[in-house]
Amino acid sequence: MRLIQLSRESLNFPPPEMALREPNGLLAMGGDLSVPRLLNAYHRGIFPWFSPGDPILWWSPDPRAVLWPEKFHLSRSMKRFHRHSPYRVTLNQSFREVVEGCAGDREEGTWITPAVKNAWQKLFDAGDAQSVEVWHQNELVGGMYGLALGQIFCGESMFSRRENASKTALLVFSDYFAQQGGRLIDCQVLNAHTASLGAEEIPRADYLQLLDLWARQPLPADCWRQRTLF
Repeated sequence: MRLIQLSRESLNFPPPEMALREPNGLLAMGGDLSVPRLLNAYHRGIFPWFSPGDPILWWSPDPRAVLWPEKFHLSRSMKRFHRHSPYRVTLNQSFREVVEGCAGDREEGTWITPAVKNAWQKLFDAGDAQSVEVWHQNELVGGMYGLALGQIFCGESMFSRRENASKTALLVFSDYFAQQGGRLIDCQVLNAHTASLGAEEIPRADYLQLLDLWARQPLPADCWRQRTLF
């Protein structure tokens, strides 16, 4: 199989099944980060990920890392911490600051370029992207952001500046998302952090089937309005 070059004139993507096995999931290059293209990509199980200075690269790995909200793993130490948590958790109150926080994380944020930040801000302004903020008093100490597709939430990145801040963001969000009717959180690629919280791998074909079904199912109309979650 060969890597597909996307045209700026077309929003079409090749089928995810055409992605390379090595590197796992690399499907196409080029195109742009416009809102229509990004929405089209995520609805097809495809996401952008590339280093500064490189062309835009589009991925659909097999297997796919997912987190079932009801299977969130809470360690004993995290249970004790959360029981007396010093944090306050909000929804969609500081999207730009959360993206900046993720971009500032040396491990996770090297790919969050100004163009990526701008693209996600446009998604947020359109009502498609969401953020979770973790506060210690009035200081933003952690959070996560991603894209809401019906009953699936595509998690994009998270950051933590204090103990257990990103874990708190995902824990509180998972509980809220499930209460609202959410079925699945897409984690894209499994890593040690998400695996420790209960994420697992499923075949890409299974993820695409669930995406086709659950992305069509809306959550309550006021689900994503600004609010305090915890």
